[in-house]
Amino acid sequence: MTTHTNLLGGPEPTYLPENEEAYRLLGEESLAPVEVAAKFPTFSLAWALLADEAFERGAVVESYAYARTGYHRGLDALRRAGWKGHGPVPWEHRANRGFLRCLAALARAAGEIGEKDENERCWQFLKDSSAEAYTELHG
Repeated sequence: MTTHTNLLGGPEPTYLPENEEAYRLLGEESLAPVEVAAKFPTFSLAWALLADEAFERGAVVESYAYARTGYHRGLDALRRAGWKGHGPVPWEHRANRGFLRCLAALARAAGEIGEKDENERCWQFLKDSSAEAYTELHG
């Protein structure tokens, strides 16, 4: 894992706790994201996967709703992990990726439904949280 040095004195990176059982269910057990979200509603990666699936089949409003749910559950988890509303949320930390993916999915869906301010705000939030995630997900 990369160690981030903050030369400006800002907040330290936030690392969400891992949910090994949820990852196991998605991977080894091949449970559908909808089943994992039902078992672990705070697991943002399941919501991100649901948002992506909905978007790919053209259900943009459904994608928006899934992404917003995962985004808000991720914000709650970040706050519990000590995040104060800003600062790095490193992409390379696996547990952070669900939140970051939800943020990108929310930006994407907001753009598709014409919600320009939300689209721009979410992309900027993603870039501010993790430049690596922004590069990976903004496409």
